Amino acid sequence: MASLSYDLTLAGLSVGSAAALSGIGLIVTYRATGVLNFAHGAIAMVCAYVLRQLTAEWHWPLPLAAACTLLLVAPGIGLLLDRAVFRPLAVLGSDPAQTLVASIGVFVLLVGGAALVWGTGARSDAPVLLSPDPWAQLGTTVVLAAAVGATTRWTRFGGELRAVVDNRGLAVLSGIHADRVAAAGWAFGSCTAGLTGVLLAPYVRLDPYGMPLLVMEVVAVAVAAGMRSLPVAVTVALGLGVAQSQLTRLHPGGLSEQLLQTAGANLFVIALLVTALVLPGIGTRDALPRTATARVPTPPGAWTVAGVLFLLPLGFAGSDLTTAIQVPALAVILLSLVIVTGRGGQISLGQAAYAGLGALFTALLAAGRFPGLPELPHLPALAVAVILVAPLGLLTGWPAISRHGLALALATFAVGVGVSRFVFTQPYATSGLTLGRPAGFAGDRAYYALELVLLAGSLLLVTALRRGRTGRALAALRDHEAGAAAAGVAVPALKLTAFVTGAALAALGGGLLAVGQRAFDAGAYDPVRGLLWFAAVVVMGSDSLLGATAAAALLVGLDAGTRGGVAAAVIGLLAVLIGRFPGGPYDALRALTRRLRRTPRLTPLGERARLTARPATADQPPHRQRAAAEPRREREDTPALPHPRRTGRAPGRPTLTAHHITVTYDGFTALDDVTLTVPPGRVTAVVGPNGAGKSTLFHCLAGTLRPAAGRITLGARDITGLPAHARTRTGTARTFQQLAVFPSLTITENVRVGAEQTPRSTPDATARALRLLDLTDLRTHPAAGLPTGTLRRTELARALAGNPHTLLLDEPAAGLDAAEVRALATLLRALAADGMALLVVEHDLGLVAGLADTVHVMAAGRIVTTGPAGQVLAEAR
Repeated sequence: MASLSYDLTLAGLSVGSAAALSGIGLIVTYRATGVLNFAHGAIAMVCAYVLRQLTAEWHWPLPLAAACTLLLVAPGIGLLLDRAVFRPLAVLGSDPAQTLVASIGVFVLLVGGAALVWGTGARSDAPVLLSPDPWAQLGTTVVLAAAVGATTRWTRFGGELRAVVDNRGLAVLSGIHADRVAAAGWAFGSCTAGLTGVLLAPYVRLDPYGMPLLVMEVVAVAVAAGMRSLPVAVTVALGLGVAQSQLTRLHPGGLSEQLLQTAGANLFVIALLVTALVLPGIGTRDALPRTATARVPTPPGAWTVAGVLFLLPLGFAGSDLTTAIQVPALAVILLSLVIVTGRGGQISLGQAAYAGLGALFTALLAAGRFPGLPELPHLPALAVAVILVAPLGLLTGWPAISRHGLALALATFAVGVGVSRFVFTQPYATSGLTLGRPAGFAGDRAYYALELVLLAGSLLLVTALRRGRTGRALAALRDHEAGAAAAGVAVPALKLTAFVTGAALAALGGGLLAVGQRAFDAGAYDPVRGLLWFAAVVVMGSDSLLGATAAAALLVGLDAGTRGGVAAAVIGLLAVLIGRFPGGPYDALRALTRRLRRTPRLTPLGERARLTARPATADQPPHRQRAAAEPRREREDTPALPHPRRTGRAPGRPTLTAHHITVTYDGFTALDDVTLTVPPGRVTAVVGPNGAGKSTLFHCLAGTLRPAAGRITLGARDITGLPAHARTRTGTARTFQQLAVFPSLTITENVRVGAEQTPRSTPDATARALRLLDLTDLRTHPAAGLPTGTLRRTELARALAGNPHTLLLDEPAAGLDAAEVRALATLLRALAADGMALLVVEHDLGLVAGLADTVHVMAAGRIVTTGPAGQVLAEAR
């Protein structure tokens, strides 16, 4: 028994050492570049194939082949990725989510390229680099970790690395060559990926799809270490490896043994689920980059052409029609990503899991093997499967409430891998399953017609969700989550709605795909497929219905008409380049056409400036000529502002009050027993130096931060526990210091979001707010690219469209010129004279002096002075 335990421990150390190597590479790359390298497993796979090619095919000596692979090929891949992919993105000002899309593109490109070069079959003749004795692998891992730790701690390069990690911009200003640090990080990370691949290849399945996913499962090791600590990563990896080996000793018998063996074989997957769903996530940026939210214009007549092309297969026969059957089903799956990713802005790498569950549940229901439900005909089985899978969208929707960007990507990826490993590959769930076609649709042509009907219904559903109130709320959520909550959007509920709807659509498409193929194929819903589908949707325009259908046709067409791997290689290449062409291939083609014509054109911002500042011409209508001659005069239909005479009384309007608020951060007291009242009909200002606690107090009042002690009341109601969107619906609106507009929406749509989400609004609230802020002439313009002053007015108009009784303004004059500040002060005085309660946090003391009735001066988290503006500001000076 002791000998068995020892042998299992040695085997576990061997597996754990390989996992530790992968974790070390991921951590170093992330710390040097800020990129969570999803292509790490693909690099490992390519290096394993290269070593096999050099030894098994070209008969190089193993030492020479290993040196070439690990010292030239692997670092060369890293340097190439740095120079050709990620450094240009950094120059363009990319964020972690944008680099994530590029890294997924690299993953898909390498997988497709390997399939093209070496085929899709598994290889069993990979050379053994180190002896099966685990001590060699363990020693290599420990030495490598110690060398990295020593370099980081005691060398000049290590100091530069820490500086770049802490603040890249400041490091560059200090004279540090950040690009050199990033290049070294990429080279080292790729080298460790290559080492991981060549060590694992002799003992696992070497194929273009299996190994990359296997290596990426151990990303849990790096996440558990917070993407920082190498000792923690090595310890976790070795512990998981040993535990996985020791679990093979347990044989309780029956179903429990089967479950235990499944858990033991997938312990790293369980760790991935725990680290991704339970531990605090990495990355805090918004979900999607600009590339996924760019407005992509639909070419004229494109839908007509698409409709004709989708109807053409009705005239096909034989294998051509059998292949075409896959297109509508895949298009429905990709439409689920349009809802979740394109319109909702949430990264979802697990849609393949929901598609697979839809296919599996359909097969089980049709076979009468679903627990608790009778055998059903195929169409009712498909409908019930969609209903059963839809609530499972909460598996990825719930983490999305508190996670963004990289953390959300990991969570959804973990769910996809978990479902694949614990459901799709288990014999108890999938063995012996067969599927037929629904009655009356057994033939390919009839079934294709059924798919077209369901695809048309899905398009109508997604169109309805993208338009109207829900569509605007989803776009607001995608563009600026905090701004959406401030406008009254129930962000958590809306995220869950998007993921549940996306799961239902994916299940429908997955069921259609399985029924069309008359079988459940677990490989069709592999997590790698999910990454490929995500990349394809982003490339073709994630918020475009036409893009989703085109992506489905492209994927199926390339898979059927070319060698295996071409589809992945093409999509991967386009995803790598998406940072340079935000609108996708169509936008890139339009840009190329404009360059070939060599006709000088204004940028979109210049065109808008020309339109808004254009002088009157003879062909303009008379009312436009009058508007041009008198640009700032109030229109007759604009309601006159009330006379700015403060009454100090606003009958029926509640008073917002903070009672003894205390906020602490890790032992530091940001607010210390602060009490403040924002009375109706008055302007209350809060001033003070940086770090005084002004923003913390503002966030407590706005509902984005809950105090550790004290309470906040609105009249007699305690609203301390209300989130931001709920406070907006009670009549408390806010603006942001950093602009919180929705760039993919027009000015009118921005304002309408604020009007639609609050019950206090009136039917004409949007039009009134546009007139009040002088935005009527710009109402149809997208918010992207407009001047700061216009966007400040847009944000304020959105807040006023909800008819609030209390308005909280966080540095409203930031970025405005003197004329705009004077106009803002006039408007705010008028609003207060009309009975509205205003709280202004502002550094411009001149604005505060001419605007505020009461001024609170804060210092060190306390209010140190309160009184009339003139008196308090004079003392402050």
